[in-house]
Amino acid sequence: MLRFTKDHEWVKVDGDEATVGITDYAQSQLGDVVYVELPDVGRSVKAGGEAAVVESVKAASEVYAPLTGEVSAVNDALADSPSAVNDDPEGSGWFMKIKLADKSELDGLMDEDAYKAFVDEQ
Repeated sequence: MLRFTKDHEWVKVDGDEATVGITDYAQSQLGDVVYVELPDVGRSVKAGGEAAVVESVKAASEVYAPLTGEVSAVNDALADSPSAVNDDPEGSGWFMKIKLADKSELDGLMDEDAYKAFVDEQ
């Protein structure tokens, strides 16, 4: 199940764990990503709260946790290859995995069609 936020994060849920990254639209708006600051594993995050930072040649932007839970893994490969966020934002450019505290929060996120309509309005 793939879901999206209005802040342009994507979420892929597998059981009680969600993989999180930024969308292709978000990375295209940022330009070339040069640095990613990831949260510590074990950190509690709250839906809508800042979870990571992505810096590009244009700007630095916060990445918000789309769901409440505990960070169970981070993509350490981004430290050496932040360009993966540009090359494959919804694949190898993922940021973190969150062990979900409340799966019902998924109901507040957009599906792919709703997200595409949202982006078209931007």
